[in-house]
Amino acid sequence: MKKIERKILLNPGPATTTDSVKLAQVVPDICPREAEFGDVMREVSEDLLRVVHAPEDQYAAVLFCGSGTLAMDVCVNSLLPKGKKLLVLDNGAYSSRAADIARAYSMDVIDAQMPVDCPIDLAQVKAILAEDAAQDIAVVYTTHQETGTGILNPVREIAGLVHAHGAIFIVDTTSTLAMRPIDVVRDGIDFCMASSQKGIQGMTGLAFIIGRKDIIAASKDYPVRSYYCNLYQQYDYFRENGQMHFTPPVQVIYAAQQALKEYFVEGEMAKWQRHTETMTAIHNGLAKLGFREVIPQEYQAGLVAAIAYPDDPHWSFERVHDACYAQGFTIYPGKMQGKGTFRLCALGAITSEDIAAFFRVLRGVLDDMGVAVPVHYEN
Repeated sequence: MKKIERKILLNPGPATTTDSVKLAQVVPDICPREAEFGDVMREVSEDLLRVVHAPEDQYAAVLFCGSGTLAMDVCVNSLLPKGKKLLVLDNGAYSSRAADIARAYSMDVIDAQMPVDCPIDLAQVKAILAEDAAQDIAVVYTTHQETGTGILNPVREIAGLVHAHGAIFIVDTTSTLAMRPIDVVRDGIDFCMASSQKGIQGMTGLAFIIGRKDIIAASKDYPVRSYYCNLYQQYDYFRENGQMHFTPPVQVIYAAQQALKEYFVEGEMAKWQRHTETMTAIHNGLAKLGFREVIPQEYQAGLVAAIAYPDDPHWSFERVHDACYAQGFTIYPGKMQGKGTFRLCALGAITSEDIAAFFRVLRGVLDDMGVAVPVHYEN
C-alpha cells in the first residue's frame, strides 16, 4: 500500500489525522440503510455523548451530513419558538455567522456585538436580559472559543444568567469539543455542536448536535424553517428507523468511529495535556522569533493563537504560507476585522515536536525572504 504522506495542519480545521483514521474509510461498500450501519451510527452517537459527559437519559447526539456551519444552521433554525427572539452574544467571526444564519431565515435576532479582542462581558449579558421584561428572548447563542481569535468565552457563567432568564443556551463548541474538557451538565450547556474534522480528529463531512431531549421534543411544534436542517425531524427519524433521514457520509462515519476509539484510548485529560503542551510550544516559538500575539494568553482557550503581521516590507503572508506548505506545514490567515493576522492552532494529532519542526522551517523561510528576526513592530 502506498505510504501516506504526513502533513502538519496548523489551521483551525480540518485537523491532522492518524493513518488509522484515514484507513478506517477503506471498508466494503454498504447501503447506509442496513441495520449494520445503523449500529455504527448509534455507537458514534453514544460515544459523542460520553465525550461531553452528557447523560443518555437527558441528552441525544444527532448526526447530520455536513460541516460545522451546518450544525450551527440546525441549532439556530430549529430551536426558536414562534414569536420569540434569539440573542447572539457576538464577539467574533463565528458568532457573527450565527447571527447571519438567523437573518437568512428572517428570524427575530438580537445581534449583541461586543469587542472581538476580549471575552463576552457578563455585565452586558446581564443588562440585555434584564431589559427583556417580556421574556421575548427564548434562546441565547454564543461560541465557546472564537476560532478567529482563540478567545475563550465564560460559558458556565453565561449559562447561569441564561437559565435564570428561562432561556435555552446554545454553545458553538466546534473548535473545543474533544480537546478542551466539556461537561454539559456542569457547564450548563443545553445544546452544543461540532464536526468530525476538528477535535475528534476525524475526516470532514459529519456534523453533530448534542442537546437536551426534552427541548428537542418540544421543538416539534416550532416553525420548520429548513427541510434538510431540522433537528427534531432528524432526531425522530433516527429514533424510529435507526437511520439518518437523508444519505449519510458513510466512509466519514467509519473514520469518526475509529477516531472516537482513539480519543478514549488517549483519554480526555491526556489529550488536553497534549494540546496544552503543543500550544505552549507555539507560544514559545512565536516569542523566540519576536511575533506578537494579538490576544493576551489569559483570554485564550489554549488552542488557537492569532498573530499580528510584522511591520516589515519583506513580509508577505502568502509567500510564508506557500513556502511552509511546500515543506509540509499549513498555516492559516486570521479573522479579525481590519487587522492583518494569521493563526497557528494546536488541534489535531500533532505534538510539541511537530511545532519545533515547524519553527525551524518558519525561521528558514523568514531568512530567505529577508524578514528581520526578531520581527519588528512599529507600535
